[in-house]
Amino acid sequence: MSFWKEKSVLVTGATGLVGSWLVHRLLEEGAHVTALVLDRDPASQLLRSGDIERISIVNGNLNNYQDVSRAVFTNDCSIVIHLGAQTIVGTALFDPLTTFESNIKGSWNLLEAVRQSKGLVEAVVVASSDKAYGESEILPYTEEQALHGDGPYDVSKSCTDLLAQSYGNTYDLPITIARCGNIYGGGDLNWSRIVPGTISDLLADRQPVLRSDGTFVRDYVHVDDVVSGYLRLAEVTHNRNINGEAYNFSRDEPLSVMDLYRHICQATLGKYIDPKVLNTAKSEIKDQHLNSAKAKKSLGWSSQVSLESGLVRTVEWYKEYLAGVKVG
Repeated sequence: MSFWKEKSVLVTGATGLVGSWLVHRLLEEGAHVTALVLDRDPASQLLRSGDIERISIVNGNLNNYQDVSRAVFTNDCSIVIHLGAQTIVGTALFDPLTTFESNIKGSWNLLEAVRQSKGLVEAVVVASSDKAYGESEILPYTEEQALHGDGPYDVSKSCTDLLAQSYGNTYDLPITIARCGNIYGGGDLNWSRIVPGTISDLLADRQPVLRSDGTFVRDYVHVDDVVSGYLRLAEVTHNRNINGEAYNFSRDEPLSVMDLYRHICQATLGKYIDPKVLNTAKSEIKDQHLNSAKAKKSLGWSSQVSLESGLVRTVEWYKEYLAGVKVG
């Protein structure tokens, strides 16, 4: 029997890229899912797939403690996966206050509600990011490295991460942290990101745009791998005493933005198209990539989706989406 069968699970950020596919997997595994939802974006994969009709919705805002507490207690949720956040670096640079409120205040509201649940919640996984590590000359990042975000988005993820560690360690709560590389896959409608933006431009016969100079180095991991990582981490958090522990999730195969762009061109058109290189990226870390050996050793997790196959699947999703076809 699946670990998730009949489990009551709260997911924040359920309308986002990872959240939509995570909810879908949880439903497939037989879980009862509750989602804290602020806005019902009709373009979200959660709505397009029809999965929103199969879960319990609590309307509310992460910034409101009463809303968050209500979400935890409504269906006696025993597992919480906290994905809700403002996830765009550029938006954080332009509007840091909103980002801090969403990412930091939203997280302490969630963690405090878990503390007040008095043992009802048996496992919490908090989404951090590779951005939490900040700029570093030591790469790849390992979980032992200190967190020192600099730009507003990076700081918001460092704070979220540290809050989760604090609550887990201080109050002996079953809380763990996931730090992922750059996540891509069908359902990401933030067109400023390189994968959806480039695919959209190529399919529309527009010249794609690179915001950076193309030399920035990143990890890219498919959303299916990330969902598997979250689910596995939640299972282990439930069954072992690993309070406050963090785990990196990546393919351990860093590549430059320009190299990724070439792969996207190949997956979309089968040929290379010269991009327009703006070189205007601000408040972004130049090089960052992760070492996920700890997740492999302790959780038995490893990436199962190659970059090539992941991009082909992603391109197919956008072809259907942009053609106005319901994507299931």
